[in-house]
Amino acid sequence: MGQTLEDIAKKLKDANKKVQLIYAFNGTGKTRLSKEFKNLIAPNEGEEEAESARTKILYYNAFTEDLFYWDNDLEFDSEPKLKIQANSFTRWIFEDQGQDRNVIDNFQRYTDIRLTPRFNEEYLKDPKDPSSKVESSTEVTFSYERGDEESSENIKISKGEESNFIWSIFYTLIEQVVSVLNEPEIEERETNQFDELEYIFIDDPVSSLDENHLIRLAVDLAELIKYSKSDIKFIITTHNPLFYNVLHNELNSKVDGYKPKEFKKYRLEKLDSGLYNLIEQPNDSPFSYHLFLKAELEKAIEAGKIYKYHYNLLRNILEKTSTFLGFSRWGDMLETIEGDSKAYEKRIINFSSHSKHASEEVSELTENDKRVLKFLFEQITKEYRFK
Repeated sequence: MGQTLEDIAKKLKDANKKVQLIYAFNGTGKTRLSKEFKNLIAPNEGEEEAESARTKILYYNAFTEDLFYWDNDLEFDSEPKLKIQANSFTRWIFEDQGQDRNVIDNFQRYTDIRLTPRFNEEYLKDPKDPSSKVESSTEVTFSYERGDEESSENIKISKGEESNFIWSIFYTLIEQVVSVLNEPEIEERETNQFDELEYIFIDDPVSSLDENHLIRLAVDLAELIKYSKSDIKFIITTHNPLFYNVLHNELNSKVDGYKPKEFKKYRLEKLDSGLYNLIEQPNDSPFSYHLFLKAELEKAIEAGKIYKYHYNLLRNILEKTSTFLGFSRWGDMLETIEGDSKAYEKRIINFSSHSKHASEEVSELTENDKRVLKFLFEQITKEYRFK
């Protein structure tokens, strides 16, 4: 029959688990689910309620990035700056805790050790106007360190790097929250603003990471969750099978104070009716993504609704199947198919490169691109005897 996202949010709350992991394709409703869950835990009816909501739930999703924007005012500032709309938690991280260095370390850990953010000190934008004061750690500039005591001029980083930077701030906040709440005696905590915190909801933090950084992030996040000794609960959604699988394996292992029975896994599906199903996954191993992806491709081909992201599904199938069959490269599986295997591989790579914006994820393909995907899918299914 299906459920509404509000129903599913209630189901997640009622499960009362330390960590819940949800897999869903892009466009299924993960971000909307995070908003429904936030409204369930802390209804937002105004500005004061929005600030109050942060005492009960922290959530990272696509809208988190709205707190960051580039300064395009070139009249006074000729250098690109990423602006941060300050709130109680960013003030605590930067002003009270001085976590600039940890944010930088986390950012470089998932991007490039040479790409260096720098936070501003307090200053007057117009030296003659006291009202033009810019608070510290509300502006960030970026440069490349060359290793010869020189650095590049300030640069405007890519959208993917910007997303990683924003995630690094949020991740640093989670680290501090876990550390604070691990102190069981409330009066001994360095701050009490997290005492009422119940949930941390993380929606797809991996949109622009390569596989190596993605695995590192999944391992780090799982370790942090298992390190948490308080009653705080985590909900994580992702569209990335590799990220899901690594998190699954890491969170399914027992450590002191954490048991796998505190961990629950789901797949979120959107029905044609507009409702949803939240399907619980087995505890022993991740579900067979390659078969699920195969079924999704079959439905798209049959309906004649093939989009750019379907090439990504095809690539995922090839990657998982090649690992199972012992191929060193997934592209090697294309060599038995009639035609130019290198051209097929290049086409799959070009179309399966992740796009940040949802509009790019669903962009139309040419009729020839659709025919090629259908041909490759049918040949792979036949050649490798999928059932």
